[in-house]
Amino acid sequence: MLSEKLKKYSIILASGSPRRQKFFKELAIDFTIDVREVDEKYPSHLKASEITDYLSVLKSKAFKNLSEKEIVITSDTIVWHKDKALEKPKDATEAKKMLASLSGSMHEVYTSVCFTSNNFQNVVNDVTKVWFKEITENEIEYYISKYQPFDKAGSYGIQEWLGYIAIQRIEGSFFNVMGLPTHLVYKSLMEITA
Repeated sequence: MLSEKLKKYSIILASGSPRRQKFFKELAIDFTIDVREVDEKYPSHLKASEITDYLSVLKSKAFKNLSEKEIVITSDTIVWHKDKALEKPKDATEAKKMLASLSGSMHEVYTSVCFTSNNFQNVVNDVTKVWFKEITENEIEYYISKYQPFDKAGSYGIQEWLGYIAIQRIEGSFFNVMGLPTHLVYKSLMEITA
């Protein structure tokens, strides 16, 4: 149940992700979608949540002259594995490499969400640990050919076939792995409009 005060704000979701859009609908948040092109480069010394914090803020800079009653929500998700960020794969070859490296090990998924208005900016982030079983080359090839996971950090969706067969356990928010720590988004909006 969102506050009446929140209804006085125009929420702009700056994300083309159908999963994030679905989350906002299911959280009963009224929003419009406005996706703007941003060159998603970040300094090489940044690690883990520093990367997603930086990129979620960078995406917000595409929005100028917001009114007091507009809140832009930008976000970014990465898979962090072996001290390295795994972002969206460029092609099937890169996706195969990513999934082969995740096989039989634990990785972390970081998502940052930035809330921006004309008089404030607030960034929150969350991390979820994910353990994969050993996955075979055939399983990897089947998943990539059938699901084309090129719009997903780390080359997989937890809610898809590979998630069903490969994930042994997770520690943290399931929804964070899908690209949005919904509990933090709800909490942050409640606090902003309190």
